[in-house]
Amino acid sequence: MGIEEKITDLSKLREQAAAGGGDKRIEAQHKRGKLTARERIELLFDPGSFEELDPFVLHRCTDFGLAEQKFLGDSVVTGYGKINGRHTFAYSQDFTVFGGSLSKVASEKICKVMDLAAKNGAPIIGLLDSGGARIQEGVDSLIGYGDIFMRNSIYSGVMPQISVVLGPTAGGAVYSPAITDYIFMVKGTGQMYITGPVVVKAVTGEEVSLEDLGGAMTNAVKSGNCHFVADNDQECLEMVRRLLSFFPQNNMEEPPFIDTGDDPNRMDEELLYIVPDNPAKVYNMKQVITKVVDNGDFMEVHERFATNIIVGFARLGGQSVGIIAQQPLQLAGVLDVDASDKAARFIRFCDCFNIPLVTFVDVPGYMPGTDQEYRGIIRHGAKLLYAYSEATVPKITTITRKAYGGAYLAMCAKAQRADINYAWPTAELAVMGPEGAVNIVFKDAIDKSENPEETRQKLITDYRDKFANPYIAASKGYIDDVIDPRSTRPKLIKALEILRNKADTNPPKKHGNIPL
Repeated sequence: MGIEEKITDLSKLREQAAAGGGDKRIEAQHKRGKLTARERIELLFDPGSFEELDPFVLHRCTDFGLAEQKFLGDSVVTGYGKINGRHTFAYSQDFTVFGGSLSKVASEKICKVMDLAAKNGAPIIGLLDSGGARIQEGVDSLIGYGDIFMRNSIYSGVMPQISVVLGPTAGGAVYSPAITDYIFMVKGTGQMYITGPVVVKAVTGEEVSLEDLGGAMTNAVKSGNCHFVADNDQECLEMVRRLLSFFPQNNMEEPPFIDTGDDPNRMDEELLYIVPDNPAKVYNMKQVITKVVDNGDFMEVHERFATNIIVGFARLGGQSVGIIAQQPLQLAGVLDVDASDKAARFIRFCDCFNIPLVTFVDVPGYMPGTDQEYRGIIRHGAKLLYAYSEATVPKITTITRKAYGGAYLAMCAKAQRADINYAWPTAELAVMGPEGAVNIVFKDAIDKSENPEETRQKLITDYRDKFANPYIAASKGYIDDVIDPRSTRPKLIKALEILRNKADTNPPKKHGNIPL
């Protein structure tokens, strides 16, 4: 056989591999509102840049009639290409082949691209659409998942890992995305749960639908497993491309600088009027963030979970930053179990990948009550303190209003190795709010007074006049400067510039023991 015939055979085999499970199954995939594995790859990567690996791999199972059912490439498409002009590795599970179930060879393909991503310092993205372990392969399939989990774990903090849940992800399959840095889900098609509705009903008696049990909104709002929600595959993959633009390729690089065209010295008059004069009134911290960052472009993470705290990515003077901020609109911005978890995980990601931390503080304290105490607010709240204290990236904190008690420290105070601490003139730094402090400190004086309520109100006013300002903290060096709110953007950008070559280290150790 000559080279021409061999090339013809090669072309036929490539066509066969590209056909996945065949036209009928592809049509069924489209009827579910889902794209195929290869269609998703084409949308995710820059046009024409994707190079497929292992398109001719076949499964090795001979039990249960599988010897006669083989598809080139098996149930996953793997390879590499460019996203936003930068090298990226990916795998895309093919639901048209055995329902995307994981075989041993499918896991070997996935592990191969994960290893290549780690060796070459590039992000790895998993496009997930699978019925789970391939039951016919038994323990081989389980070991395949174990191999993936191990790599997710040891490569954590080495290169960014993103999971995109575009179909069912059940049982052991959910643990891989849970270990990765960010999870995207599509409404109506993306699902994550340990056990399906049938098993739930058999074991607990509960009746629940697939969507209510493990749909995108359930995971985004209730469990907090999901960071981003999209309406369809196309929107979801575009969001993934946007998120990657804020990240370095790996833990040894700096985030990419992008000239956004926004004047670094830009002032904003409206910042003077966002924080109300009345400390009991709420405001939207997102207004502060969008007026300060480049072009108002803020990509919020975990938008629907623990909404009393805000985390996300933006740029300041073209430099990628991670932003953490209270949201006074929700529970007055108080710190609770979920908010502490959400922020701590985000901080640790940014520290892994050399992304500076910019914090906006308006925190009245930790959430009181038996519910929070019994759920472990001590342990969870300590995660936030731990994450900020451990982080060695540039850390800049701006207090816009309240900074009370231990929550003040947990939001990156000077004691947590913050590099630059700013405060607006509206800032209040104290052990607790004026009312609580007066009720404790002056209890006897109030009780003995002829007019207890009048005395109490006068003492509250005196306390507020003395402590509800940033100047005592500034006089002790805990605040580096009290700034005009309008100058927040240029101040932050200048601080980031001076901290660009910051060198900070932690004591030598295998790793710390964060209070999980």
